[in-house]
Amino acid sequence: MKTFEEQKRYERARERVEELKKFYNNVISYVLVIGFLAGLNYYQNEWYYPWFLWAALGWGIGLTFHAIKAYRINPVFNKDWEEQKIKKYMAEDQNKNKQLWE
Repeated sequence: MKTFEEQKRYERARERVEELKKFYNNVISYVLVIGFLAGLNYYQNEWYYPWFLWAALGWGIGLTFHAIKAYRINPVFNKDWEEQKIKKYMAEDQNKNKQLWE
């Protein structure tokens, strides 16, 4: 039987795997769709005007943000930052409550 902590760690790991799986599916979709659009663009006008790049750029920006979220790359708002802010606000709240009752 798993302890509560083990179960919690398992759930966090499972959620992380789900995030990565969604990201990989997004990458596969990106490659397939943009590849198709590039082929269609070449067939239509031999890249005289490469309009497929607009779709690639827009989706690429979204894909970049998805990668940042999936791999937790964001250096400013990472988990340590969240924990520090939570502790700070809890301490401030505790000090405020002490001052109210004293």
